[in-house]
Amino acid sequence: MALGQVSVNNLNLGQGEVTEIERYFLFIGPAAKNVGKLLALNTDSDLDGELGLPASDLKTQITAARANGGNRWACLAAPIGPEGEWAAALKTAQEQGFSVEGIFITKPVTAGAELEAMHAAAEALNNKYGRRAFVVAASAGLHPVQTWDEYLVEQKAIPAGIAAPRVVLVNQLHGNDLGVLAGRLANAAWSIADTPMRVASGPLLGLGPVPQDKDGVPLPSAIRAELDKARFSVSQTYPDYEGVYWGDANLLDTAGSDFQVLEHLRLADKAARQIRPLLIRRIGDRRLNNSPNSMAVNTNALMAPLRRMSKAAKFAGEVFPGEIEAPKDGDLVLVWKSRTKVEAFLKIRPLNCPKDLTANIALDLSQDDQE
Repeated sequence: MALGQVSVNNLNLGQGEVTEIERYFLFIGPAAKNVGKLLALNTDSDLDGELGLPASDLKTQITAARANGGNRWACLAAPIGPEGEWAAALKTAQEQGFSVEGIFITKPVTAGAELEAMHAAAEALNNKYGRRAFVVAASAGLHPVQTWDEYLVEQKAIPAGIAAPRVVLVNQLHGNDLGVLAGRLANAAWSIADTPMRVASGPLLGLGPVPQDKDGVPLPSAIRAELDKARFSVSQTYPDYEGVYWGDANLLDTAGSDFQVLEHLRLADKAARQIRPLLIRRIGDRRLNNSPNSMAVNTNALMAPLRRMSKAAKFAGEVFPGEIEAPKDGDLVLVWKSRTKVEAFLKIRPLNCPKDLTANIALDLSQDDQE
């Protein structure tokens, strides 16, 4: 004998979106107020009230970031004292559960060991919390008693021989260069796949005055070029073209690396953030098994973030490309290493981007034959 039973269950298939943290940054640096606290700031925030008076290094950089960050700009700020440590502020932010894409440290570095420590801290975030982040470090601007040649020698020595693939180093040549770059990277009007070099993004806003050395020589383009070769990230101008723009956001990676510019790292990190929760949901779930049907279904599901990242839009006859090229068959492969261990291999393709353009002009002096 038995009694009839009916049950209706809601099945969670894990098809929702993963929260994005791209363009949300943490600023750490000396300020006059709220030292030791974490502040959430946006375009409406009173920076004098939050960070105090008089002007501070942290407030100067955040002001520049807000000016360049667009109408959706927001950030976290961690004020520290003049002798405070950025590492302690970063640890506090992480322990309180704040996830950010980038960490901007406004106190200038003076030695390569500091850059290595910043890279190690970024790697530790991934190891401990599964959070991927890059670090942008400041380097001091020109001292009034220096010539440009003296400044160049001093600065090139800082990153020399350093491998720190998650660190960008910015000269504070105009006093707020780090903040300006932060705003350019945070602006939602363009993609994280775009280089800050992109001229179509418009000129830099609120960049500080052009520095002069002790002989009164204004910042030469040759100094910018040499700093870029030394893997600093600097502003740039184009002769007879109005406005000041940016160069590449160079990472302190080794020669020949895939991640020498920040836009490549941002794309890989975004893909990793999107894939990770999908992998976590599959732990202990026998719906992922080595049968052909399961492998096909799960491969297709794990490729969904890549398809979203590649989605383009066409408007008024112009194509606005996605962040990466559309994934192809074989761009995601699942490999069973044992009965309980699965390894996923993913391939993402950044789109080509013109950074060095040349026009070749030829004269046509031939004459058409006339009858």
